[in-house]
Amino acid sequence: MKVILQQDVKGQGKKGQMVEVSEGYARNFLLPRKLPIAATAHAINTLNLKEKARRAEEARQKAAAQETAEKLKECTVKIPAKAGSGGRLFGAVTNKEISEGLKAQFHIDVPKQKIVLDEPIKAFGTYQVKVKLGFEITATVYVAVCEEN
Repeated sequence: MKVILQQDVKGQGKKGQMVEVSEGYARNFLLPRKLPIAATAHAINTLNLKEKARRAEEARQKAAAQETAEKLKECTVKIPAKAGSGGRLFGAVTNKEISEGLKAQFHIDVPKQKIVLDEPIKAFGTYQVKVKLGFEITATVYVAVCEEN
């Protein structure tokens, strides 16, 4: 019997997959727990439409990530910070501050979780910061830490 899984089922498959299971297993175990639906023509068509919509959404998100990466190439974010003697900052520049700087200065919304700092920025200067936008797309943002006026 062919069924379309509504949830992940250990040993059978993931949500949204069409699997072949024995008639008794489907009738006595899976269907009473409402884990699958029967693979009727209507259900298969709905599954295909959902898959097509998911692929289209994924392609749109990938294109948006690529576009954001292109915009980030030209950006140098200026972050003002207070410092003590020797140019050492009080605290460090965080990925949240970089994200807010990108939004304020260039109107590019990048979540702070996607900004990767190899080590904390604790001194004045210009730094290269990697931004992982998803879909294996990464961009580099230049961060200029300057003295606060």
